[in-house]
Amino acid sequence: MAKRLLLFLLVMVTLNSCSILKTVPQPKTEFRGFWVATVVNIDWPKHKNDAIAKKKVDFLTLLNFYQELKFNAAIVQVRCAGDAFYASNHAPWSRFLTGKEGEPTPANEDLLAWMIDQTHQRGMEFHAWLNPYRATFDLNTEILSPTHDFNQHPEWMVKYVKKYYYNPGLPQVQQKMTAIIDEIVSNYAIDAIHFDDYFYPYTIKDEVFNDSTSFYNCAKPSQNIADWRRSNIDSLIKKSHAIIKKRKPWVQFGVSPFGVWKNKDTDPNGSDTKAGQTTYDNLYADPLLWMEKGWLDYIIPQVYWSMDFPVASHKKIVDWWATHSKKTNLYIGNGPYKIRNNSDDAWNHKKELPNQIAYARTKHTVQGNAFFSAKSLMNANTDVLKHLKRKYYKTTALPPAASNASQTKKQFIALQSIKKQNDITSLNFNNLEAFSYVLVYPAKKTNTKTYPIKKLLAKLPLNNKNTVVLPPEIIKKRKRIALIFIDAYRQESEPIIVHLNKTK
Repeated sequence: MAKRLLLFLLVMVTLNSCSILKTVPQPKTEFRGFWVATVVNIDWPKHKNDAIAKKKVDFLTLLNFYQELKFNAAIVQVRCAGDAFYASNHAPWSRFLTGKEGEPTPANEDLLAWMIDQTHQRGMEFHAWLNPYRATFDLNTEILSPTHDFNQHPEWMVKYVKKYYYNPGLPQVQQKMTAIIDEIVSNYAIDAIHFDDYFYPYTIKDEVFNDSTSFYNCAKPSQNIADWRRSNIDSLIKKSHAIIKKRKPWVQFGVSPFGVWKNKDTDPNGSDTKAGQTTYDNLYADPLLWMEKGWLDYIIPQVYWSMDFPVASHKKIVDWWATHSKKTNLYIGNGPYKIRNNSDDAWNHKKELPNQIAYARTKHTVQGNAFFSAKSLMNANTDVLKHLKRKYYKTTALPPAASNASQTKKQFIALQSIKKQNDITSLNFNNLEAFSYVLVYPAKKTNTKTYPIKKLLAKLPLNNKNTVVLPPEIIKKRKRIALIFIDAYRQESEPIIVHLNKTK
């Protein structure tokens, strides 16, 4: 009897141990993004006066960290406060990049183009993150370039507490922002334009955002000031989406609003929260309308609270967005910057963030997550990082197909020739211009249309368009491989089986 009991206990311990080590199901498609905040050098560059070579090393360190974590999208801030991280006809060079506002990079080096290329080389998307309305970070306007809009168009500015903001109610401001977006989309191989949550500024008690004159001059007779302000933001969102799709229909447009749209006590359609501010009432932003109108390709509400936080529960807010999002991809914004750095004790537990990822995966309308900010997991909280790697980011995931992907036509692809030189194998195809990446899988003798993502050998960018170059570490002794091409809308082609011992 004692031996049987001992055997039973050993079996139970073994089963429990295995369940602890078992990896949770890994999705094939999942948005995995990280915000790279450049304002006041939060994430990058580490210091505005660093040499370009140092800035490049530090940026690659960020990319390599998240590549190892199997993330697939970098959301990089390229406009912080009326400035630019690239040579622009509409804004001065950012002091957060070059050390002095308006001063270009050495030899006018196009660092943004380099950043985009390096991001793509690692199989990641590059989302250009813009802050549309913050004009200055403080009241020290003497450091601003003569070409900054504060100096060029002071009539566009509204002082609010310790910053200056563009007045969203002015048509000229909307035209300027549309031109900025047009410039970036036209000149750079980005995957998306991204707005954060700063529309009208967060409300500060007893302070007034003084746009009464433009309200008087521009509002419709039937509009109160709140409705007029929301209509201004609606107009910018609509115009931004339109210019992006006019230039490059495959470039996505996404917004990361404050997590609470409205509280339930002010609107029965709101979330069961008691947030002190809401995106609708304080920031005058209505993302539900933008989704309904089809002006967004994705939305990332910033749900930076812990799972059961009484005032704004992460679970309740995720539930709300999962129910109310439509016509767009939905990802959840998470706040690892709070880990062991917040008055909410829940963030002291190593499983708080992993539990949020697990919860998002239970919602079929949620298609991924984004972390703020990039440096949060890099130099601390290694136990949290280890847990994420082992259980939640064990395998690669592909970004979900774009919400407008169904509007595109499938492209016919044919292998033209195979060439081998030394250890390098080159595959020449026709008609790859519409594709961004190729997925390489080991192929079986019998043809199949499905390949598990855990078997993925490589995700290679298509730099030479119609040629796929296979390095020897992929080929090894394989006789055949399967290739699946990913277009700019993140759609997969039919698999193509390549017999490597046949050259043409």
